Amino acid sequence: MIPKLHYISQGRTVDEHLSNIQNACSSGIELVQLRLKKFKEPAVLKAAEQAREITGRFQTRLIINDYYKVAKEVKADGVHLGQNDTCPKAARKHLYSWQIIGGTANTLEQAQELIAKKVDYIGMGPFRFTLTKANLSPVLGVDGYATIIKKLNTETPIIAIGGITLEDVPDILKTGVYGIAASGGITKDFNNIAHFKKLLDGNVQEQVWTAFKHENK
Repeated sequence: MIPKLHYISQGRTVDEHLSNIQNACSSGIELVQLRLKKFKEPAVLKAAEQAREITGRFQTRLIINDYYKVAKEVKADGVHLGQNDTCPKAARKHLYSWQIIGGTANTLEQAQELIAKKVDYIGMGPFRFTLTKANLSPVLGVDGYATIIKKLNTETPIIAIGGITLEDVPDILKTGVYGIAASGGITKDFNNIAHFKKLLDGNVQEQVWTAFKHENK
């Protein structure tokens, strides 16, 4: 099972990323994605080794963004591939069989392509405008998620991402998404992890998901 809450690492330097990962793990996060853009592979490998040490102490899952060879080298739990990154099929041939692959989608067609390539989950977004990602795709909002997920009709977990706050979670869950990925919403206050998890876990989500399926029969 893939955790319903993902923390996407954030920071101006590698050390800031690692410090934030440490804080997230200490606050109970179950899955961290190490997202180092504009860094060369040797630096990413070193950071991933340190991140693996941190997450290992907390039994937290570690996903490496983009660098699938690094993910294999450090025996991370998996890799997340953006639209302009390596094809999931190519990465799958290189990775261990137990490592998971996530992919990024902004449209129904992109999500369908990822499902055909047998990704383990889809990070879909952005929910709203966010400064944490360059070259942002068109914003989806609640209506965008609802439309895409209804047409997809898939068991592949859909993780909503992109400027999501605690206040957004109840409405996003009504669309049928599986979980949430957050970066700034957690980095600014790691206590928010407990609040996100409370909204995502247990009967609250199950009731919403059941109601959603009933309404769309």
